[in-house]
Amino acid sequence: MHRFDSDRRKTLARLAAIGAAALAADAARAQAAPVATDSKARIVIVGAGAAGLASASHLRRRLPQASITLIDARRDHYYQPGFTLVGAGIKPMHYVVSTTREYIPQGVDWIEEAAAEIDPEARHVVTSSGRKVGYDFLIVACGLELNYGAIEGMDTAWIGRDGVGSVYQGPQAAAATWQAMSAFAERGGVGLFGRPHTDMKCAGAPLKYAFITDDRLRRAGSRGKAELHYLAPQKVLFSVPIVSEKVRMLFQDRGIRTHYEHQLVSLDLGRRLATYRSPAGTTELQYDFIHVVPPMRAPEVVRNSPLPWQDGPFARESWMEVDRETLRHKRYANVFGVGDIAGVPKGKTAASVKWQVPVAVDHLVGDITGKPSAEKYNGYTSCPLITRLGRAMLIEFDYQDNLYQSFPGFIAPLEELWVSWVMKTMALKPTYLSMLRGRA
Repeated sequence: MHRFDSDRRKTLARLAAIGAAALAADAARAQAAPVATDSKARIVIVGAGAAGLASASHLRRRLPQASITLIDARRDHYYQPGFTLVGAGIKPMHYVVSTTREYIPQGVDWIEEAAAEIDPEARHVVTSSGRKVGYDFLIVACGLELNYGAIEGMDTAWIGRDGVGSVYQGPQAAAATWQAMSAFAERGGVGLFGRPHTDMKCAGAPLKYAFITDDRLRRAGSRGKAELHYLAPQKVLFSVPIVSEKVRMLFQDRGIRTHYEHQLVSLDLGRRLATYRSPAGTTELQYDFIHVVPPMRAPEVVRNSPLPWQDGPFARESWMEVDRETLRHKRYANVFGVGDIAGVPKGKTAASVKWQVPVAVDHLVGDITGKPSAEKYNGYTSCPLITRLGRAMLIEFDYQDNLYQSFPGFIAPLEELWVSWVMKTMALKPTYLSMLRGRA
């Protein structure tokens, strides 16, 4: 056996041991004992994505007598952290697809309809068929809306055609994006990347897709025939300053040209022309490949309710007005918002859901038992940032932009490591599935 292979085996063994210990610790924390109460409180959860399913699992165990109802029309469940892997040709499309039903705990009712209206004054949710569902407590976990319509000329039917990619649209779009990007990697040309001017889910994904495309070009021997541009609407590449600077240095090293304060406002898909707005005016750029990341906002059911922030930085896209530490609504004490919909400074990742849900559930349970919770969400967010095939940086941080280390002495932040790549491509999905079932 080569020493290189031996070292990798040892590393994998150590990672497996650390991961098993971490999962065991998470499970111990998650397995809070059922509450000694016969409360039959009516709890409604709007949304059966990662946050909604995890909430249902925690609540079912903590409150065995409560009436818990999930409202969501989606039957397929998507492992969204895997969309970039599909779009990079690393995983097949079926890797990210399962069913909603397999994660719904026994005893939780599922109304297979979309939520059409939330009335926090009357304490009920109205479904798309007009069914009225009353509640004593409400958890809103409806995710967010991809607002492709905010980019003039954008048509999602073009994803995978004529150099247009966008992994965010779903599994099929991610697979189609891989086809468009791999064709670009073979021939070269001008590639455009960026992110929206709004808050967004997984803010590292646009960066990692630029890195992955750069590496695919190099592996195809076409990097010298390609020109890559990353256009950021903000004055930084990432919200955490030290991470932003690290990415800037890596982009410079890889020859990815960086442009700040450039917002994608329109596309001429037939002419392969992108228009950006900046403080200096508008800029038109021709492309051979463009990865479109749309603006994101709250879904209509929340936008048209009293639940969004009324002013401040989270009002524009109508994110839910919740306390950033408890996830409790600031005006409706029996309402909580978790996951992407929550109007908090960080937290639109699956890793954030893992930390948010137990906090919100503990406060809800505290309301029922009369024993107020002291649990707080500190803004924990995690981003396994792929920087090339086989290498990634495990970026973890909180509201204060403090860097976390879940594996101190083993995985250092801001270092491009093979083990972080293994974490992203192999270890995170099992943890995610455990989270859905309330075990992590």
